[in-house]
Amino acid sequence: MSAPPKYIPDPDGRNADFYQHLVQGRLHLQQCEDCARFLHPPRFRCAGCGSLALVFLPSEGRGRVFSWTVTHRPVDPGWAAEGLPWATVVIEMEEGVRLVGGWRGQLEELRLDLEVEAEIEPANENFAFVYFRPSGQER
Repeated sequence: MSAPPKYIPDPDGRNADFYQHLVQGRLHLQQCEDCARFLHPPRFRCAGCGSLALVFLPSEGRGRVFSWTVTHRPVDPGWAAEGLPWATVVIEMEEGVRLVGGWRGQLEELRLDLEVEAEIEPANENFAFVYFRPSGQER
């Protein structure tokens, strides 16, 4: 018997805008045109100045490991095929916001402030997974 498929979210609102860029293979982050603050998760108003003038700008996808957790037993059985254990990381992006994603490196490599790069993996026409790997490491 084969494993069930991974659960794939169906984003809506400003999250849908964020994921549409990811589906196209590029990380974009929301920025306020009035105060230049980067925002994540995406919002309808700037958390700094309240402006409605928000745009999505391309990101180089670089940041540093802020935190992580290691999963030894998946809650969603569709993820069991990924191999255990695996890590979920919190990355502080160069733009100052933090993103959560999967880890695409060796668990032993994880350390605070490790420089990383984003890797996008489209799942369907509305959603893509974000993974991070050590900077300079080939895909």
